[in-house]
Amino acid sequence: MEIVYYIYGTQECICACAVFTDSCSDGDGKRFKRNVMENGENKTDNRVDKRALRRKRRLRNQIMAYITMLIVLAVIAMGGFFAVRYIMDRMEKQPQEQPAEDIKQQVNDLINEPEISQPDPEEYVPELTAEEKLDGIVDAAIEAMPLEEKVAGLFFVTPEAITGVDTAVKAGDGTKDALNANPVGGLIYFKKNIKSQEQLAEMIANSLSYSRYPLFIAVDEEGGTVSRVADSGIGTNVGKASDIGATGDPANAYNAGQTIAGYLTPLGFNVDFAPVADINNVEGSVIGSRSYGSDPNMVASMVSSMVKGLEENGVSACLKHFPGIGSSTEDTHDGMADTDRTAEEFRAEEFVVFQAGIDSGVDFIMITHMMAPGLTGDEIPVPSVFSKTIVTDILRNELHFNGVIITDALNMTVITEYYDSGDAAVRALKAGCDMLLMPEDYKAAYEAVLAAVQDGTISEERINDSLRRIYRIKYADILDD
Repeated sequence: MEIVYYIYGTQECICACAVFTDSCSDGDGKRFKRNVMENGENKTDNRVDKRALRRKRRLRNQIMAYITMLIVLAVIAMGGFFAVRYIMDRMEKQPQEQPAEDIKQQVNDLINEPEISQPDPEEYVPELTAEEKLDGIVDAAIEAMPLEEKVAGLFFVTPEAITGVDTAVKAGDGTKDALNANPVGGLIYFKKNIKSQEQLAEMIANSLSYSRYPLFIAVDEEGGTVSRVADSGIGTNVGKASDIGATGDPANAYNAGQTIAGYLTPLGFNVDFAPVADINNVEGSVIGSRSYGSDPNMVASMVSSMVKGLEENGVSACLKHFPGIGSSTEDTHDGMADTDRTAEEFRAEEFVVFQAGIDSGVDFIMITHMMAPGLTGDEIPVPSVFSKTIVTDILRNELHFNGVIITDALNMTVITEYYDSGDAAVRALKAGCDMLLMPEDYKAAYEAVLAAVQDGTISEERINDSLRRIYRIKYADILDD
């Protein structure tokens, strides 16, 4: 068998056919051989062209692949660009954070915020203690408050001071507007404000509901001669402190506190400016029967029990009148008062009583206006309420009291005769007091404190420190609600 090739060659295509000569005519075979011979030279050239063509195709394919890759990368880049722009546009269109409308709602949101279940072990954070949770709530509440309302929250006033009425016996729209304009930290009521149990309860309930912030609602309810509510026919007068002290049984002081709290809490009161922690240790003492007695240790046990009786039944107690006005025969309601007690005598007697009350967990301590040069060493003594030595160095740092330090009433003659309302308020805060009780002119006192913070005389952080102590009491039970 002889194989003969037909070769058709061009630059674009080369075709070859194998022809079996025994199946073709002889003439055809000669023709085939001739064609092969005639095209012999073209065969070699076409093979060269074929290789060149393949190289061109490979090059073209590579170029096309590169172009395709560049197009894909460009599309990805453009997609990323537009995605980023889209996200940024969405973020810009989100509404700005709105200021807090109501501190109560903010606190509720914090408390009710759902906790993350089954946290990642690598990111596990130990559960907060009750104290740490309370601190977080208090800090969040204070952070949301404008400066003007922070300052107002340091004041403890009568309802008349903000409403302008002569005697407040109800809380309506006037009280609502007053509390909105003056979000004070607390209201104190006196016998003149009480007409009946129902009237008093309604007035307090309305006042609490009108306030944007939690309110302290206070009264002087010691028993004996200072019993604003009991003397109005509501509740039971538990008797004079001197009579309770004479029994020698601290349980009687506890029962007195429990009884007082029992009729104050249903009315809406949450603070009682009691018990008196003064010692009746000089003849003619101004404190008289309001003191449990003259023996420091006995008085300490009575005071401690009275504090527990009040606070274990829902009412914050307030020791008064630090560093101890029992050693004076003069009344600060009428003018200057002082004592010749030495620092050693105070530490051996009066401070024993106050320390017992502090150790019992008392929430408030009231500072007297009496001057105590034996404690301060001042050549020109000032009322204790203005003394940084007494308020901060001794009460806060030496006796380690971490609760709220409140002034005695700033409308007493001993203050108003020598200081204007604004000056007195600023002096008391600079000494270390947290709350200002009943300035003679609330508006003037408020404006003076606000100006002092704005000009740097008192730092805003100093105000925040006082508010933290105040709100730790106001929110103490909130985690249990």
